[in-house]
Amino acid sequence: MRWPGHLPATLALLVGELLALHAGSRRGGHGARRLPLGCAPGPSCSSQLLTGQHYGVLLPFPATSHGSLSCAWVPNYCGSPQEAVCNFVCDCRDCSDELQCASLSPGFHGAAPAPGAPFTCNFERDSCGWQDVSTSGYSWLRDRAGAALDWPRARTDHTLGTDLGWYVAVDTHRGKEASTAVLRSPPLHEAAAPCQIRLWFHAASGDVAELRLELIHGAETLTLWRSSGPWGPGWQELAVATGRIWGDFRVTFSATRNATHRGAVALDDVEFWSCGLPTPRASCPLGQHHCQNKACVEPHQLCDGEDNCGDRSDEDPATCSHHTVTDFETGLGLWNLSEGWSLNHSAGGLEHPAWPRRDHSRNSAKGSFLISVAKPSTPAVLSSPKLQASGGHCALVFYRYLCGSEAGSLQLFLQFQDNGASQTPVLLRSRRGELGDIWVRDRVDIRSVHPFWILLIGQTGPGGVVGLDDLILSDRCTPVLEPSALQTPPPQPQNSCEPGSLSCGDLCVPPEQLCDFQQQCAGGEDEQHCGTTDFESTAGGWEDTSAGRLQWQRLEAPESRGPAGHFLSLQRAWGQLEAVATVLTPALGPSGPACELHMAYYFQSHPQGLLALVVVEGGYRELVWHAPGSSNGSWTVHTVPLGARRRRFRLEFVGLVDLDGPSQQGAGVDNVTLRGCSPMVTTEKDREITCNFERDTCGWHAGHLTDAHWHRVKSSGPDYDHTTGQGHFVLLDPAEPLARGPGAQLLTGLQTPGALTECVSFWYHLHGPQIGTLLLAMRREGAMETALWLRSGSHGNRWHQAWATLTHQPGSKYQLLFEGLRDGFQGTMGLDDVVVRPGPCWAPRHCSFEDSACGFSTGGQGLWRHQTNATGQAVQGPWADHTTETAQGHYMLVDMSPQALARGHVASLSSEEHGPLAQPACLTFWYHLSLQNPGTLRVHVEEGERRQVFSVSAHGGLAWRLGSVDVQAERAWRVVFEAEAAGVEYAYVAVDDLSLEDGPCPQPASCDFESGLCGWSHLPWPSPGGYSWDWSSGATPSRYLQPSVDHTLGTEAGHFAFFETGVLGPGGRAAWLRSEPLPATEGSCLRFWYHMGFPEHFYKGELRVLLSSTRGQLTVWGTGGHQRHQWLEGQVEVASPEEFQLMFEATLGGQPTLGPIALDDVQYLVGQPCHLPAPSQGDGPAPTLVPVVVGGALFLLVLLGLLGFAGQRWVRKRGGCLFLGRRETGAAQGFDNVLFNAEGITLPTPVTSDQ
Repeated sequence: MRWPGHLPATLALLVGELLALHAGSRRGGHGARRLPLGCAPGPSCSSQLLTGQHYGVLLPFPATSHGSLSCAWVPNYCGSPQEAVCNFVCDCRDCSDELQCASLSPGFHGAAPAPGAPFTCNFERDSCGWQDVSTSGYSWLRDRAGAALDWPRARTDHTLGTDLGWYVAVDTHRGKEASTAVLRSPPLHEAAAPCQIRLWFHAASGDVAELRLELIHGAETLTLWRSSGPWGPGWQELAVATGRIWGDFRVTFSATRNATHRGAVALDDVEFWSCGLPTPRASCPLGQHHCQNKACVEPHQLCDGEDNCGDRSDEDPATCSHHTVTDFETGLGLWNLSEGWSLNHSAGGLEHPAWPRRDHSRNSAKGSFLISVAKPSTPAVLSSPKLQASGGHCALVFYRYLCGSEAGSLQLFLQFQDNGASQTPVLLRSRRGELGDIWVRDRVDIRSVHPFWILLIGQTGPGGVVGLDDLILSDRCTPVLEPSALQTPPPQPQNSCEPGSLSCGDLCVPPEQLCDFQQQCAGGEDEQHCGTTDFESTAGGWEDTSAGRLQWQRLEAPESRGPAGHFLSLQRAWGQLEAVATVLTPALGPSGPACELHMAYYFQSHPQGLLALVVVEGGYRELVWHAPGSSNGSWTVHTVPLGARRRRFRLEFVGLVDLDGPSQQGAGVDNVTLRGCSPMVTTEKDREITCNFERDTCGWHAGHLTDAHWHRVKSSGPDYDHTTGQGHFVLLDPAEPLARGPGAQLLTGLQTPGALTECVSFWYHLHGPQIGTLLLAMRREGAMETALWLRSGSHGNRWHQAWATLTHQPGSKYQLLFEGLRDGFQGTMGLDDVVVRPGPCWAPRHCSFEDSACGFSTGGQGLWRHQTNATGQAVQGPWADHTTETAQGHYMLVDMSPQALARGHVASLSSEEHGPLAQPACLTFWYHLSLQNPGTLRVHVEEGERRQVFSVSAHGGLAWRLGSVDVQAERAWRVVFEAEAAGVEYAYVAVDDLSLEDGPCPQPASCDFESGLCGWSHLPWPSPGGYSWDWSSGATPSRYLQPSVDHTLGTEAGHFAFFETGVLGPGGRAAWLRSEPLPATEGSCLRFWYHMGFPEHFYKGELRVLLSSTRGQLTVWGTGGHQRHQWLEGQVEVASPEEFQLMFEATLGGQPTLGPIALDDVQYLVGQPCHLPAPSQGDGPAPTLVPVVVGGALFLLVLLGLLGFAGQRWVRKRGGCLFLGRRETGAAQGFDNVLFNAEGITLPTPVTSDQ
């Protein structure tokens, strides 16, 4: 079931906390807090706080109705493990009795959860007693999100939303036999009637044959949920109600795979909500019922068909003997049914996906219920006997089931008889929509002095089911034994059209054209009841779909609210679940980019509560607005942009307040209007693609792919625009507010091209250690989306210009789309100064070949091809590209085997024209040659005439190699790659990652970082959630700590490479800066300058130099610890008998802390030895080779041991103790007086400043 409060992840956290608060306020009634058992009343009971981390608010637990906190008398069952363990109640003060089966929200051990909070297992610390009970190799395993490198498991957990979190998962299984992996909970004891299980699962669409959640109780196994998909991307929420479970039970979650479904799935954040039975109390608040087990329940919970007390005493036959109960176990009782209703049980419709899997009376698959089997256009009618309300008042409690269709409905009518004649039935209750696989309690209070009949009319929607169970007439509803008139159902509107269609005149409007913001009927009937309403005469199509103790109702405004009128208000309901109240529109749209919702609302809630607007599109819910805080009951006018949506969607108001709390809490909505939503209406603004975002977003609008969004922001602090440095731009920051979706879109409406060829240019900013990918694409009418440009990873803390050529067909229209795809939560993306002009663009300065061939042409030969090895079927070429270092990456390749290219023949690859260069530039590219000598790769620059600037002819290897050439051009020019074949089988040449940077080319593995990273690769290795080095200057605002000046220039204007270690997290990893492959050397010197600054002595970053080759990795230099904030020199001699790479590794030696590690002026001196500078007092660590470090450390330990032994002997002879006397010196003690280096310890003069 998707419970009515199934909300987007950005809202789910807050809703969960608020539900916990409300549950806590209801324990014991009237706001009394539920405390750990054994708490004695008294002044020691203090208010507790729960932090709403998502919105940064403190949410205190509510006090009692008298304004003070109170403790309930409770026994202590800690000495009785069999009764106390895993019963969802903290019987022990530290809740240790529940640690075997839960991490205890918010996931920490050793402390009792907040009152009303769920019992949670987030798998961060252990498996909480959940066990794999699979019988095959396909099994569950607790694992870290970032542990797997190349399989379809979730890249991040759900708890933390990063690769540092844990979950349980099943790996893909390549066997052909079908198998099921089963995860089983620890033994659990007793579940209350409103108990819900909520969990998050991650399953690639089509990768699992079936998922199933089951409850094992005694000899019966209840299927709570079962699905064969398809499932969307990312983490999906599942919520199911268990109903009342007596005694011991277990829960299992299973995944089934077969020959076509490999079976990768992950599970996280399993929560049990409202499952504990009520705790005993010495006395109950006024008006409540005291159960036999000393629990307290509300009066309306007596004789309602639920075991609310926990010992069934509220349903005791002696108490409820005068109520008329029809549970359908032995028949219809007093009720009469027409065609359409049928007595049935769970096994009677297992082939129907929406069929109830259990009844309500027995909470068992063996129980019976009433189900509608009528066609969607035919109502099923159930009628009561003729009844008389004693004293003019009686009530009906019933349990309804609406599942599988948004069009399903259940209505309750009263039909009166006056002077022997039947009157027109009066509608008392109507419920419509999808409630999920759950029986929901409802109650209708009937006030009548005349005899009446109750009519329950169910109408199914396509694929839906409507059911009834446990009809309970109160003791005041008395059957009239005299003969009654024949009852007839209320007249149904006549419709000559197909079910679901609307008839207006001679026109039948199909369902997909209703509420699509385009009028079909002359009178506009097809666009009525579509959400726009003032609530004066109707609800405007808004339908309440609540299943909990709150609901939305259309009410008349009291005088205290202002002028008379009607509005939509949050009111009490009879549902048994702890759930938010929801109200939905019919299916709307699609909508255009200017679509907005205008409304007035009031929201009064102290201190907690929620009022939000959610867009429901398919199985995805997007939070688009929430009330920022209590409005103190006054009406506020607000506008919510909805934007363009390509599919049908529904709008949903979500509300949660404590109506029993202090003051007059409540929420309401009025004067709802949808404006500008037609997708066919365009304005001049919609055609504005050229935009600097200073006034607004022009014709660009945010897409609704996930809960992450682009936002127009003003320059502030580290976020600054390109236009002026103080203006506006659009920003994608997945951490503000926290978004768990994979990315966000920024797109235009449909555009008419101004020319057949156009150039779009823009400035982009990609900065941060986990930034992800920015993509520009074009959508054409009736064609596939085409990628035009792509960049991945951090590109330094500065704005870069990029451009792409748009090619159109005559008469066609198109859309432009920027999409940001995240790898984590560390980093931001920015866009500014977008310009579209007629004519083609210059050739791009950077090309990774991920999105396209970047305009390169083959001169009609077609020998070079754009290739990826994603399927593993590529006949030739490297297994991975250079950009992403994965098989999914792209590159350009030419087949050099004799049958493709004869010996001595040449294959050419030419770029588009580059613009003239104002200064010398460096053109770099990466090439890959086959193991067999393929021939010769040459690079030419064409500027009027062709000149060769690079040539290589050698055997290849497994690695990509860097080529670089200096380029000067006063006119337009091209770069041409030529591959001349040597006539060798299985030979090839591949090219990837072209880049043109200002300034001359540096020597291999050398860089001053003034123009970039000079061929040093800063992107993480292909693994989930990797981290990358960044590039910045002291003068550029940054949200990460960095040095104030560089080493090259010694000024704020200079640049450096840096990494902020604080993002690594507990037990975090490392970030690497890798050189190009370097040839074997007998001895060469690597010289560099580094900067480390950490605020605490016990928190230290570590910087190492690694030598990586086919033999493995060797640490050749390293330093760590608290460093003074200055540039220090490091150098190390390296030697390798084979090709190798140098790597700088930044990591943490302790707990996470904010602190940068920076590099500058790296020099690799081929064949030259290092000349170590003479050490001086106060200098930083002197670099040395690892053997020297180890030898020095061993010598130091021996020396310290001897000194300690001698000191101890000396003290004993003196008969005194060390340092017992007062020190006469005024020097402050601290680690700053001892500076560690790699060769030993020096004791310099006192250090007075870390600066």
